[in-house]
Formats: sequence, C-alpha cells, structure tokens
Amino acid sequence: MRILTGGYTPDMGGVGEGIGEVVAGARDEALAGGQLHFSGTVAAAQSPSWIAKHPTLDVVYAALEGRGVVQAFRRVSETSFVTLGRPVEAGELTCHIAVAPDASALAVSCWGDGRVLRMPLDSSGVPRERQLLPAAIDPYGTGVPVNSGAQEEPESEIEQARRALRDAAGAEYADLLAAEEPPPFIDENRSDDLKLFDDSEEADAASRASRAHQVRYLPHGLVVTVDMGYDLVRFWRHGADGQLQFAQQVVFPRGSGPRHTVWHQSGHLYVITELSHEVFVLAPNAMGTWRIVSSVAFGGGLLDTDTAAELAPSRDGAFLYAGVRGSNTIASLRVDGAGESVSAIALVDAGVNWPRHHAVVRDTLLIAGQLSDEVASLSLDDRTGIPGRVRHRVDVASPTCLLPLR
Repeated sequence: MRILTGGYTPDMGGVGEGIGEVVAGARDEALAGGQLHFSGTVAAAQSPSWIAKHPTLDVVYAALEGRGVVQAFRRVSETSFVTLGRPVEAGELTCHIAVAPDASALAVSCWGDGRVLRMPLDSSGVPRERQLLPAAIDPYGTGVPVNSGAQEEPESEIEQARRALRDAAGAEYADLLAAEEPPPFIDENRSDDLKLFDDSEEADAASRASRAHQVRYLPHGLVVTVDMGYDLVRFWRHGADGQLQFAQQVVFPRGSGPRHTVWHQSGHLYVITELSHEVFVLAPNAMGTWRIVSSVAFGGGLLDTDTAAELAPSRDGAFLYAGVRGSNTIASLRVDGAGESVSAIALVDAGVNWPRHHAVVRDTLLIAGQLSDEVASLSLDDRTGIPGRVRHRVDVASPTCLLPLR
C-alpha cells in the first residue's frame, strides 16, 4: 500500500523536503501491515503539514502551513507529482483541508488567524475563488449565548435539516431523533458545562484567540468546523448558491480545546479535545440541533502537559483511537450503545515521539512520529480494539500527516 506523508520543512522547524511516500508491503497491496519503506519525496513543497486527495482525480491538496496557502498537485508518474495551478491564499498557518465528496470544493481552516474558507474546484481539480466564512466569536469573552444561531433558522430549513439528519442516522438509530427533545447532557463534575454566559472579569477576550483546526464534510450537505481557541464546534449548510451558511454552534467547556472530529455511521459526531484529553459525543435533537450528549476522559496515566492530536475510528466503527503527544501514547476507546457514548479501555505506547497523526488501515494503525522522524505501524486486535507493539517502522523526516491511498 502507498501512503503519502505530509510534514514540516525547515521554514517550520522541520527537516522534511515536501510530500513523501511510504510503501507498506507491496505498492498495490490493500493491507498496510507489511514492511515499511520510504520511497522518497514525490513533490517538493514548503511544510505541507496536511494533505488531502481529490475523490476521483490523481490530484492531492496540501496546506503549506508556513506560507498560508493551499497548493494542488497532479500525479505525473508512479513516484512524482507536479504543481497544478497557482497557490491560493488561505490564511495564517493554514493547517487543514477537506475535499467535498462531490469534488465541488475544498474547505480550509487556519490555525494562526482562525479563518475558515471554502474554495470551489474546477473540473480539473484546481481551486479558484475563495469564500471566507464569518469569523468565530468567543462565547467566553463576549457574552454570546451558548449554541447561538441554533434557533434562528426558518422552520422549513430546520425541518429539512431534521430529515437529512434522520436519513444520515438510518432507521437503526432513528430513536436518536425522537419527537421530544432529550434532557441536556450534564456532567456533574463540571459546573461550567451549561453556562449560557460568562461575563466575569476573568473572561478576557484578549487572552484567547480563534484557532480553527479542522473542517469535515458530513452527510447531506452539512459541514462542521472546529475552533480550538474559542472552544467551539460550528455547523454550516450549503445555500442555494452553493456557498456555506452558518447553521449553529456548540460551545465546549472553557479550555477543553476541541481539535478534530470523527463522523460515525450511527449519526453521531465524536470530537477530541486537545487540552482536556477527552472525547465528546454530539448528536442532533428532534429539531436537528446538534448538542453534546456525553463525554469521556482518556483515563489515567497522562501528563498535565500532554496534548491530544488525532482521533480515528476502527474499520468497523466499534473503537476509536486517540493520539497523545508528550506521554506519546494511544488511547483506545470503545463505542457503546447506539453510538451515544464512549468508554476508555486502554492506554498504550505509541512507539514514536510526538504522535502527531495516525490512520487506520484494516488491522493496522499507522502513526506519524513528528519529533522522532519516523512512521510506525502497530497491529490492531479486532476483538479487543487494543493496539499491539510496533510491528514495523521507517525513517521519515518530520511527518505530520498520513494519507493512505486506498
């Protein structure tokens, strides 16, 4: 199997040269458990810290983080890509790209200035113009109500969203969208979960900054964006003109730092928090409004200075894997019930230093060790969901992203 790697180059303190390629076993193999081999740099680029693939074309998109731009690359040979079109300005420290399933556009997020953008794609996969989405507002620094905007949509649009979300959940999980709104999730150990306002003197907006970290396309035209700095998860839907329109937001506990998301086949959205080391479960209520329904910590054994990174599901969606930088571990979590809750089951050694990103390919967990300059593979037990020891490893300079070419 071929795996493209993104990483940091000297402009961002790394030692990489651009987009690389790792081969697990044979190049055309569907599994990733074989010996790892680094084929080399397939496209020279400055700090392509995140890469994403076009759904139908041999085109990949890179967030050139230090330059604050998005660059498309086209494959021209088995081991080589060339630039496709000009770089498109995004924002300060561009860090994540998602490609629409219908290849109509890219969604881009920027860590440095909190920008979130939509970039339409032409038929050859080249990003053209930009739509800059409305900036996030800090709910803990301005007195903005929690989940603001969720009740402002016309009823017809709410009903449309409700039907779409019911379709996404499927008949098996239709009870999640019951006619009566469920009671709000309350964590008795957190007194701040249900605060509608925070107007205390300590809520100093100047001490917090918007940090957009990830974008994800959800079924039926929804898009979710995560703002780690403002503790926000925002939802968007496509308007008649194809542009994204704000739908609602969910406010997380202050300082939790939502970072990345996983869409689950049950219709739930799982969110990993970088600073509080938790996974939150979000689901829509009867009106189609998203809300937190449960959360779980990774468990004991973590350091106060640890920061969570990626969250990835097992191939059957029964387990989740959370990377933790600092203690350099992988937290394994089990999806319970109909997807409405998650339980921590194990914390294992990642086998690398600073597990920035990881990906699951069937029975193998591939991990990018940013500070140990390597990619490692761990075997996964389908029955228990717990990763084993490192199976193989290979030297890769400053890896930050893994993109298996399935």
